[in-house]
Amino acid sequence: MASALLYDRLQFAFTATFHYLFPQLTMGLALLLVYVRSRALATGDEHYQEVAEFWTIIFAFSFGFGVVTGIPLEFQFGTNWARFSNYAGGVIGQTLAMEGVFAFFLESSFLGVLLFRKRFSRRVQWFATLMLFVGTWLSGYFILATNAWMQHPVAYQAGEDGRLFVNSLTGLLTNPWLFWQYTHTMTAAVVTASCAMAAVGSHYLLSGQYLSHAKTFLRTGVAAGALASALMIFPTGHGNAKQVFEHQPIKGAAFEGLFTTERGAGLYLVGQPNLETMTIDNPIEIPGALSFLVYKDFYAKVKGLDAFPRDEWPDNLALLYYAYHVMAGLGTILATILGLALLSLWRDRLFNMKWLLWLLMLSAPFPYIATSAGWMTTELGRQPWLVHGLLRTADGTSPLVHSGNALFTLIGFAGLYLLLGLLYIFLIGETIRHGPASASEQVAHTA
Repeated sequence: MASALLYDRLQFAFTATFHYLFPQLTMGLALLLVYVRSRALATGDEHYQEVAEFWTIIFAFSFGFGVVTGIPLEFQFGTNWARFSNYAGGVIGQTLAMEGVFAFFLESSFLGVLLFRKRFSRRVQWFATLMLFVGTWLSGYFILATNAWMQHPVAYQAGEDGRLFVNSLTGLLTNPWLFWQYTHTMTAAVVTASCAMAAVGSHYLLSGQYLSHAKTFLRTGVAAGALASALMIFPTGHGNAKQVFEHQPIKGAAFEGLFTTERGAGLYLVGQPNLETMTIDNPIEIPGALSFLVYKDFYAKVKGLDAFPRDEWPDNLALLYYAYHVMAGLGTILATILGLALLSLWRDRLFNMKWLLWLLMLSAPFPYIATSAGWMTTELGRQPWLVHGLLRTADGTSPLVHSGNALFTLIGFAGLYLLLGLLYIFLIGETIRHGPASASEQVAHTA
């Protein structure tokens, strides 16, 4: 059964990580589309209409692949995590149902309006884009409300049979854990979409194609990305980390590499966790910084892993530590690149700085890597709990699904998702190759 648990976890981790490549783009892109459609409506300029139609195509493909890869995740609650579903289904079923009934309905309905845009006025197209944005961000809210409850259970009650159910829907949807998790995740999604838009604009500018569209892509992507990347670090990232140390101090100590309780705890920028000596090898440390960030006191005591029972430590400390530092490091790098690009844009130099355009284009994968590492930090750090403090991960699996079954479906998903990934890359590549000037024809063809 131990190996079945491992394969169950690997399968959900793989499918969830692959799925999230798509909604993080659509959630961020929805906000940028509202801006572009607003400009098109306010100015009546066909240029902004073409920009909006081009990115609507990117949105439509990403949304479709997100739906296809997201459905298996909910099925896995029944196939691989039956005991968890039986135990907590009365709670998580509420938010997952609301995501499908409310958010997905808005997204799919108004995306259809945009794909059949020729039948509607620009005012209707703008309203449809706004509703698409609302639906997309509502979807993220309901999904994150589910995860926030697993991180910080609230508004629940146990029945006579031991199963949990909601005793306050308002309490569930206003979980104090949710605010910082939601704002941090959504600003990261805006960074992803902004970097994608800036990268396509850089590509066109470097290749001498669609120059006016490329400049609009860069202006929009760089400005939105610089603002979102700053917000991603502070206050949303800082707020998210503080609540981890308040409610899940074991996770905080683990991803910071703090093995022993210290006063004036330092912040490790670089280093390798040594699990034999319970120290960080080759560290580069800012003394007292962790104590200050958590408690606003350079000499405050921060609990290390030694303050907690060993059986409650996350089961993969090294991977958790590296995932957190990859997320934080890439977030800082992205903020620096986008800040430099914004400064160059303000000085009217960006469009002629080839090295910076290359940097913007090549850094497009960074947000995807950073968000994947961020989710690894969130989920690995919650271990060994499936629902923090209530249900251990080992107790949430399906007892009749054995290791061979789980490995078979894991391999099947890996092969299928490889084909889906290649198809997505081909479709996006063809859309970029055809360019924004032919977006009208692509919208009609997609519809």
